[in-house]
Amino acid sequence: MTRIPEDIRDMIEQSIYLPMTIAVFNRDLSVIEQSPFKLKQPYLRLVEESLKLAQKDLTQVKKELNQRKIKVNQVKRDDAFTLYSFIYHGYEEQHNYFNPRIRNKVSELIETYLFQNRDKKLKS
Repeated sequence: MTRIPEDIRDMIEQSIYLPMTIAVFNRDLSVIEQSPFKLKQPYLRLVEESLKLAQKDLTQVKKELNQRKIKVNQVKRDDAFTLYSFIYHGYEEQHNYFNPRIRNKVSELIETYLFQNRDKKLKS
């Protein structure tokens, strides 16, 4: 049984997923820059704006975790699972995450940031 409330656990998971999301956006930027697109700028701008939003959210999450004195550490990784240690109110909990689940969550976040950015531009 976990002692971590669901809203805190969601924030902790964001601190796991957001750095991966940012890494994917950074890699995508370099791929777009080297690609043979005729008009690269719209794609670059979309990914750059999405990257900024993800970085802003990660900063907020890290700030909140720091204020609450919550620590998140990756303990072990293999082909199928990644083990994380969470320290919350002096208690340590370890949680195993299935790597395809992590990948799916990162994919969902990428879509959210891209569409959020696109929707914002359409309303302007």
